[in-house]
Amino acid sequence: MEAVAAAVTDPLLRAELVSAAFVNPLIHAELSWLTGARLAERRDRVLVVLAGVAPDLDGLTLLAGEEAYGKWHHVVTHGLLSAGAFALILAAFARRKAAVLALSFAAFHLHLLCDLAGSGPGWPISYLWPFSSRELMWSGQWDLASWQNTVIGLVATLSVLACALPLGRTAVELFSLKADAAVVATVRARLKRWR
Repeated sequence: MEAVAAAVTDPLLRAELVSAAFVNPLIHAELSWLTGARLAERRDRVLVVLAGVAPDLDGLTLLAGEEAYGKWHHVVTHGLLSAGAFALILAAFARRKAAVLALSFAAFHLHLLCDLAGSGPGWPISYLWPFSSRELMWSGQWDLASWQNTVIGLVATLSVLACALPLGRTAVELFSLKADAAVVATVRARLKRWR
């Protein structure tokens, strides 16, 4: 993503892309993991996370240039049709299909809500595309690199770490069960020291 961002000529868009490449997907993944954290099967939790990060697939339009990105990001996979399609597809691979369907739909919409609030002023979402070109936007949108997004990211990370106590797992399980076990052990050991 950095290489793609380096090819972008607009310095503000380039800064937003670099920031989004490393911060937003992680925050969306953490929030999505928290949405499905109580599901018993790791596979089901991973599917919910995939639903929560799926809306940003339309960000790949940047590969076709800045104009395509500006026109299609927050359009193609940021709407109701995509939410339903992703939830149905992901639920097909789940052990608890109904739960994953519902939580995937919720995680997808949580992503959209976060984008509506904190992707930057004047960046709408085409929620009913391709059926309608009407755009949704909130007048109070804040910048991507804002204190609000920083606080949300911090709370999400601390909440994920806090899950080590009651659940015995964190979102690190998405990448490695061994690393997750180490994180859980560390969090539990630190808590014992503080008591």
